[in-house]
Amino acid sequence: MLQTEFDFTLPMGYVDAEGNVHREGTMRLATAMDEVIPMRDPRVKSNEAYLTIMLLARVITRLGAIQQVNTGVIESLFTTDLTFLQDLYRRINESGSSQVEIVCPGCQRHIAWEPTPLGE
Repeated sequence: MLQTEFDFTLPMGYVDAEGNVHREGTMRLATAMDEVIPMRDPRVKSNEAYLTIMLLARVITRLGAIQQVNTGVIESLFTTDLTFLQDLYRRINESGSSQVEIVCPGCQRHIAWEPTPLGE
């Protein structure tokens, strides 16, 4: 069965206007339109780096109690969280999995590993 949604925990968390921290979320696999539509946006045309913001706002379906994850939410993330989400986006859309393969330095065995944020 194809997994299309992946749960995550942000290293720092999104802090809303009331001071609540939202760390638990879900990201879905991107579609072709998720990558095409932002290319038409004037913010992306004037600054290609904004593509990341728009992509993440489209594919993050849940972030704590936030009802609507939009570009404003993504813009307000700490850099650590943005980097974490960019990496997760790449992993799930390139391999269909949030796991990475690592090699045990002692026995050279290949291990599927699910990265977790620092401090957990």
